[in-house]
Formats: sequence, structure tokens, C-alpha cells
Amino acid sequence: MFICICNAITERQVQAAVAEGAASLSDLQGQLGVASCCGCCAETASEYLPGGRYASQATLHHEQGVLVANAANDSVAPMLEVAVRRA
Repeated sequence: MFICICNAITERQVQAAVAEGAASLSDLQGQLGVASCCGCCAETASEYLPGGRYASQATLHHEQGVLVANAANDSVAPMLEVAVRRA
């Protein structure tokens, strides 16, 4: 899911920035550019910071890198493959 349409910043990018230490909207603005254009995404982006509604969905650290948790709009059910044929 996109958090910032102006700068094409996704939920996963915001989660990763928080996992790497971003603790304020200013941190997210500096690292990603979120809420630096029209500002409509500032409230949503802030919800991923510590104490926010989605703070528990922050990325998890893994020994070999960063393991990203499911995004808020990720389906819990397995994805189905759909084949499309052109006539």
C-alpha cells in the first residue's frame, strides 16, 4: 500500500525506516521524503512510528538483514495465480 502518493513511498518502506531507527515524522521526511510535498500522508505515516496505531507492524530485524512483517492490506490467505489467455 502506498503511504505517500506524491513520492511513491510504500508502507513497507515506512516500516523499514522505523525498524532502522526513525522515531519521528522528521526522521521519516529525512530518510524517505514522506510528507514533504502536499503533506496529506503525514498523519498516516506517523501512525507507524512508536506509539502509533500501526507501530506493532514495524519490520522485524533478522540476522541476515531485515524481515518485513505483513503490510496492513496484505491478504492472510495464500495468493492465487491467475492465468490470462488472449484470444
